[in-house]
This record gives sequence, C-alpha cells and structure tokens, in this order.
Amino acid sequence: MSPSPVEIVSSQVVPIAVDQDVVRVRQAMRGVAVNAGLSLVDQTKVVTAASELARNTLIYGGGGQAVIELVRGGGRTGVRVGFHDEGPGIADINLALTDGYTTGAGLGLGLSGARRLVDEFGLDSAPGAGTRITITKWGR
Repeated sequence: MSPSPVEIVSSQVVPIAVDQDVVRVRQAMRGVAVNAGLSLVDQTKVVTAASELARNTLIYGGGGQAVIELVRGGGRTGVRVGFHDEGPGIADINLALTDGYTTGAGLGLGLSGARRLVDEFGLDSAPGAGTRITITKWGR
C-alpha cells in the first residue's frame, strides 16, 4: 500500500548562518506546530528536534537553510522541515546515527535523538556533497 500524497499547505524558508538563526528556526517551528494542531508534547518534541538539526546545520555544515512546511496527508495535519547544507557531508550515516557518536564536543545524541522525537526521519549525505535531513511530526 503506497502512502497518501502530502499536500503542502504553507512553506517558509529560514536561512541558517548565525546562532540567532537557530532561534528563528525554533520560533518558526513552534508557530507551524501550533497551526498544525499538534499537542504541547508533540510541539516540544518537533521543536527540540528541529533546534538540534538547525544547530548541526550551522556547526557541522557551515550553515544552510531550513524549509518549514505545514502539511496534510492521510487525513492528518503535521509539520515537516527539511535542512540542507553544502558542508563536508557525513561519511558514515549509520555511525552518525549511533547514540554517543560525535565528531565534536557534544554528547553524540543530536541525530539519533532527533530521529526518536519525530514520526518520519530522512537523511541523505555523502562526503563532499553536503547533507539533507527531513523530519515530519504528525498530529494525533
């Protein structure tokens, strides 16, 4: 059975180039999550995941952008955000998604933690090709 098509109700692009942009991503995500009718718990989960991924986009990807969308599909409404950077990419995606793995000074819970907080998680990256991550959180 193929998934239902997803309709993009609204979309906004948030450039990620400085620390303040991570805050802007969080604020925009909160607004869209409220508009999607997500519970407070689900709002917190998706905003937390987006904040972590925005910070990774800035720190490891050298900056990029977030495309935040209010989406509908399969009789439900949700929020989807795609992060894109032109950074060095991720050489070993499976390793990067392992709890505790880090190439920086963090705890190594960013990617794996973000993945646990959302309903859908997609990651596409390769060395020298940048990184694209898409997350979706659906209303219940």
